[in-house]
Amino acid sequence: MTEPTDYSHVVELLRVESDAIAKAASRLQAQELERVLSILKNCKGKIIVLGVGKSGIIAQKIAATMTSSGTAAIPLHPSDALHGGLGIVSPDDAVLMLSNSGETDDLVELLPYLKRKEVPLIAIVGKLKSTIAQRADAVLDASVDQEAGPLNLAPTTSTTVALAIGDALAMTLMRAKGLTENDFASNHPAGQLGKRLTLRVADLMHSGPENPTIAADAAWMEIISTITHFGLGAVNVIDGEGKLAGIITDGDLRRSLQRIGPGEIGFANIKCDELMTRDPSVTNPETLAFDALRLMEDRPSQISVLPVVDGDCVCVGLIRLHDIVRSGL
Repeated sequence: MTEPTDYSHVVELLRVESDAIAKAASRLQAQELERVLSILKNCKGKIIVLGVGKSGIIAQKIAATMTSSGTAAIPLHPSDALHGGLGIVSPDDAVLMLSNSGETDDLVELLPYLKRKEVPLIAIVGKLKSTIAQRADAVLDASVDQEAGPLNLAPTTSTTVALAIGDALAMTLMRAKGLTENDFASNHPAGQLGKRLTLRVADLMHSGPENPTIAADAAWMEIISTITHFGLGAVNVIDGEGKLAGIITDGDLRRSLQRIGPGEIGFANIKCDELMTRDPSVTNPETLAFDALRLMEDRPSQISVLPVVDGDCVCVGLIRLHDIVRSGL
């Protein structure tokens, strides 16, 4: 008989774990699940998530997912809880306890003290007749037929199922609370997703004294001087009221050198009006920076700068593709 390859072994173990999640979903009882969700939805405080060993690591992940998706939760190590950490638990809280055996010593030892705190207890366990399951206010069956692996010992499938159930609860709560993209992003300001949903043009644009502007009647040398001074590769052309008339980029200057022969006209007589792009693509300060990036890139001919105008078409700044990319988007 041919020994299984490493590849087939990895694939088989993944199937074992995915099958375990599917079986867990089919075992969940609607009435018990509704009881769990009712406790979590009506919790006025925070969710305290408890577990030991590998289950403790899963508890940390579930608490982090809940917190980032709109449900305040914290992981608490049972040993710490027994030595003063219980002070963080209030009557407005709810407890989510993870244990495959349902008999984890530190968790069982905590049960009477949690009872005195009068907090509802939800158990995600692998044995419904265990001590923790019997004393919980609501129980979710996370039992598995076997752990993934040759010895059927290392917590693998059981922790995967517990994590999947925790994630499902967190996402259901997120939906029930009507969390929006902006709400989610406000909890993730440093990540790429958070920046994409929160970072605005106003946060990145060159404005005020850094806004490169020039009058519509400016001559060639003033144009060159202004673009060189600001070093942004472009200059906004404005009228007497500060409204945007057009834009001149480094590319416009190069093309003008090709277009104008040395014997045709002196460069000193060239005005902005002859070089600028009229009615250029623009953005405004409140536009998401990601949308400004798409405006520059999702077009037949890509551009690298955008004038920024307010509601009255007054030019208030300039934003570059480089500014957006540098922000981490």
